Amino acid sequence: MATPRAPAFRAWLDDFFASYYRHRPVNATFIGVHTYDDRLPDYSDDGVGDAAADMEALLARLRALPPEPLTEAEALDRRLAEGFLRIQLRELASDHFHRGNPCVYTGEAAFGIISLLLRPFAPLRERIASVRARLDRVPRLLRQGQAAVRRAPAAWIDRAVRECVGARILLEDGLERFMQEHRITDFGLRGAAATAAGACAEFQRYLERELRPHATSRYACGAEDFEVLMREGHCLAWDAGAFTAEAEERMEACEAYLRAHAAACGARTWRDALASLADRHPTPTQYYARHAELWAAARAAAEAHRLLTWPDYPIRYGPQPAWARAAAPYLYFLPYRSPAPYDRAALVEYLVTPVEPGMPAEEQTRRLRAANDSVIKLNHVIHHGGIGHHVQNWYAFRAASRIGQVAAVDCASRIAMFFGGTMAEGWACYATELMDEIGFLEPLERDALCHHRLRMAARAWVDVKLHYGAITLDAATALYRDRVGMSPEAARGEAVKNSMFPGTAMMYLAGTDAIRELRRELSLREGSAFALRGFHDRLLSFGSIPVALIGAAMRREPARVSGGEARQTQGEGASDGGQIRA
Repeated sequence: MATPRAPAFRAWLDDFFASYYRHRPVNATFIGVHTYDDRLPDYSDDGVGDAAADMEALLARLRALPPEPLTEAEALDRRLAEGFLRIQLRELASDHFHRGNPCVYTGEAAFGIISLLLRPFAPLRERIASVRARLDRVPRLLRQGQAAVRRAPAAWIDRAVRECVGARILLEDGLERFMQEHRITDFGLRGAAATAAGACAEFQRYLERELRPHATSRYACGAEDFEVLMREGHCLAWDAGAFTAEAEERMEACEAYLRAHAAACGARTWRDALASLADRHPTPTQYYARHAELWAAARAAAEAHRLLTWPDYPIRYGPQPAWARAAAPYLYFLPYRSPAPYDRAALVEYLVTPVEPGMPAEEQTRRLRAANDSVIKLNHVIHHGGIGHHVQNWYAFRAASRIGQVAAVDCASRIAMFFGGTMAEGWACYATELMDEIGFLEPLERDALCHHRLRMAARAWVDVKLHYGAITLDAATALYRDRVGMSPEAARGEAVKNSMFPGTAMMYLAGTDAIRELRRELSLREGSAFALRGFHDRLLSFGSIPVALIGAAMRREPARVSGGEARQTQGEGASDGGQIRA
């Protein structure tokens, strides 16, 4: 094996990840690093102090590293790791996360357990031992939350109360169902779960009786912190005014398109036109199979048009596990979670809302209308389970960038590293539009896609305006309700999520636009030598890092001069894992 060209940096990066996993044990479980499966985060003064000291020491060591020849991936990782540490130090000092958001604690408590139950990454006995250990740590974590969070915005308190309810259902009902399903003897789980559920109830009482009466309305992170996120996280040359003006223009264009198409199909409003999609849904017996049918059709269409090299990465659509169903509506329980890169599952489970034979007919119909063919095709197949997130994740896990392998993994309440977002979400939205380009969508489904674009532009606009203090949470809710056509409950939930995670909602639009602009530039530069499959394969090979950095790297590469497709480029360590079918 060749000697690494940059041993000092590689050693530093090893220590960076070691620190990351040690201080974020639930993230580590979701990523597939199982050293800390028995632990929860430590948000005590000592724990936060240790995390901050680790990050400061890592930054000091990074500045002192000797000059070394770095590969392209190492240079990217160096920049991103430094930016991550700077962002995290600002988070630790702000009131937007562990010091002022009770959802930090409820999310980690619930998903510390769920992360161990969802996937069979280890023998059941080992996972159950870790569940027991984490249950024992839940009371301590929630006491830390009570000590740290003395003021919080009202909507965050409300969400944390809801998550307490979900966590209690999980611990009092879900875990019991899991034990029965898997024929688990007690192992002390029932007692530990009861104690943890009691801690959730106590935290809920604190939120309702002590925190809520003194709730604030401070949701903005502020222009300074937001601009750090843009610069260090998304690696953007940032102009807030220009970005929001562009988002507003997009909203207006989408609204005009939807109005015109509604009139053309005889609907009174575009909302009425889109509502008719609910009538196009599978029967109860067709429901699960319809997901697989549309997935196969989407893959066949993508391959026929040579959009990219689609990996053999099996996915299976099935119902939410019975143990999770009662708690899931209260929690950040996603149907598709990024698979753990280091667990390398042979089959990924996609957990859809169940439609079961014994269910009342009215409830079956309600669920089928909500998960109609358009929702299945656009959301569950294209955006998440197919060419969008699922294919992008496969490439990311094999990227040469170690940060690019893990940054976009779904964790307790957000992805593992902020800057994975413009690629992960930008690609998934771009890929949905790509399938429209090749004619895979029916006319009314194209209107639904335009509605998704409207929501994407609105989210970008709200993200910036809210965190710059230019609009209130109520105004953001009203925009989603009145212009995007969301239900009042969904509009409020969207606005609250935007407030909790600054710089996250805008990454969908920013990432999609950046991919489209890069494609336009390279296709003009290369002319007849440009091939979509080569472009997409190369783009995806970088992993989940900011599209701005990927674009800069691809623009530096020599232009292709022949009419053949670009070679498949996957970077170091790409040979292990699944097979690619051309």
